[in-house]
Amino acid sequence: MNRIAALPDHLVNQIAAGEVVERPANALKEIVENSIDAGATIIDVELGGGGIRLIRVCDNGSGIHADDVDLALHRHATSKIQSLSDLERVASMGFRGEGLASIASVSRLTLTSRTAESAHAHQVKAEDGKLSASSAAAHPVGTTVEVAELFFNTPARRKFLKSENTEYAHCATMLERLALAHPHIAFSLTRDGKSVFKLPVQSLNERIAAILGNDFQTASLPVDSGEGIIRLSGAIAKPTFTKGKNDKQYCFVNHRFVRDKVILHAVKQAYRDVLHNALTPAFVLFLDLPPEAVDVNVHPTKTEIRFRDSQAVHQLVFHTLNKALADTRADQTESVSNAGSVLHEMLGVQTPSEPHQTSSASPTHTATDFGANRLNDHGKSAPAPYSAARPPQQRTLSLRESQAALNTYAELYRSTDTPKEDIELTQFEQARLGDNRPSENHNTDTVPPSAELPPLGFAIAQLLGIYILAQAQDSLLLVDMHAAAERVNYEKMKKQREALGSLKSQRLLIPVTFNASHEEMAAFSDHNEALRDFGLELSDMGNNTLAVRTVPAMLGKSDVAELARDMLKEIAQTGNTQTVEARENQILATMACHGSIRAGRQLTMPEMNALLRDMENTPRSNQCNHGRPTWVKLTLKDLDALFLRGQ
Repeated sequence: MNRIAALPDHLVNQIAAGEVVERPANALKEIVENSIDAGATIIDVELGGGGIRLIRVCDNGSGIHADDVDLALHRHATSKIQSLSDLERVASMGFRGEGLASIASVSRLTLTSRTAESAHAHQVKAEDGKLSASSAAAHPVGTTVEVAELFFNTPARRKFLKSENTEYAHCATMLERLALAHPHIAFSLTRDGKSVFKLPVQSLNERIAAILGNDFQTASLPVDSGEGIIRLSGAIAKPTFTKGKNDKQYCFVNHRFVRDKVILHAVKQAYRDVLHNALTPAFVLFLDLPPEAVDVNVHPTKTEIRFRDSQAVHQLVFHTLNKALADTRADQTESVSNAGSVLHEMLGVQTPSEPHQTSSASPTHTATDFGANRLNDHGKSAPAPYSAARPPQQRTLSLRESQAALNTYAELYRSTDTPKEDIELTQFEQARLGDNRPSENHNTDTVPPSAELPPLGFAIAQLLGIYILAQAQDSLLLVDMHAAAERVNYEKMKKQREALGSLKSQRLLIPVTFNASHEEMAAFSDHNEALRDFGLELSDMGNNTLAVRTVPAMLGKSDVAELARDMLKEIAQTGNTQTVEARENQILATMACHGSIRAGRQLTMPEMNALLRDMENTPRSNQCNHGRPTWVKLTLKDLDALFLRGQ
């Protein structure tokens, strides 16, 4: 066996480069983060050959002192930290002092920098890790780092790179993440001499719209946990906007882009009631907490972190997002924000660039008034857009209709074990029961002419036994009655379950035993009392064997051992568990689906209006339990465009 010997610095730098610089995007990240730490307000990036042939980053930051230009390319040379205590509360983007040295060891690097106090700039070059002497150069205040021919001296590693287009895509994504986290900095990107984008100094909402698109901005919900030691802010997409890809998931901790299992798990749990399992939510989240509460020194790429109190972070993210998603109902937000534009795109309808003016006609206008024509820009006659009419008057049910409604929904809303006087009936049930249980809200049978229209308006018809057509102030609403009733019933059953207090447990006649891993045994020891609160009682049988003695009553027929494993795994990762609650919610969702209105059932007018009122008062009613929208709105402007009115 060979004797132990210290490795030369050149080889050490190349080993470090294998961890820090896997592809051009990693090199770009290290350089741009240095510009951010230098206080730059303008950062210009130029790429050639997807970043393989050229990476040039220019900034207007504070620059590097003339005596430190040579030292900047040495390993573990940094101005970010000086002691162990500084390392434990890192607030800067970079701190290792490995980035530039690692890049210089596998490229031809040129560093030019000037401070405000210097009469001229200083420049140093590195090729294959060998540094040249510092020389004078012309350069404004700030720094320029030019990286040419990345991996030219390590051809084996260069073979592992993808095509120039692929590497460029990774570089552009990396720069967008950094720009999203720092909207107070202007960014520009040039590819092979052609400008790709220029982002000026913007507000956070403007930067989100510029990078994620206006469609996300339109369909997003603001989140803010308020002031505190730990704060969460940003924007999340409505469940009806969410796609099957995860390319619009941005999570920043102290403005550093990270991939963290605790945060992602909390987001998934918050969306569990409003999103299908095959879909992923879109979000931009900023978590701000004291630097000493998070360890960013886990991996050289600094995208993996470790929280000092992961349970507190998980709870904050979950409750903040859950509260925002609970407000996705008609009186707070729209279900699908772009229904009209989607319909226009499908039919190839061009929407006018400027909205036309609608006349303020009274409800007494005749058909001739509404059909009045006007000349368009080409001199041809075009029908004028319609004006909003007063909602239709709701008629009182006949005796036969009332009896039919009572018979139809008697089975659907049969009594439960909970006394009726302790359960708040939905307006849909009150419409079915007639005047036996009067509602405190306004009567849905008749609508006074002067009444203010509710968000979902009033029903005017039922379409094909599937959809409810409703008219609002200036729009037509289409409601999927099964999906809407499914959400209303689901939330009602959850509310009833929560009113009972702690979860009911069922003791097993014969305990179920299973062999546990070391991690599961550790989770059992640390969180045994918490598991009992969820109705799951475990005991240690020795030899890494656990016995399940009680389970939640609703889950008595499930796979007990698998349930216990899932809960132990989850509570070990996040410090809490929603496994039981999630499984119970799945059961409740199934019950709500089977107990909701089926297609083909004919509803009376008061029943349709009562369902609309329930939707307005039910959390998350803009989407069903699977994330599908429960209603869409077509504004008068959308309808005018479909019929080419005003064009």
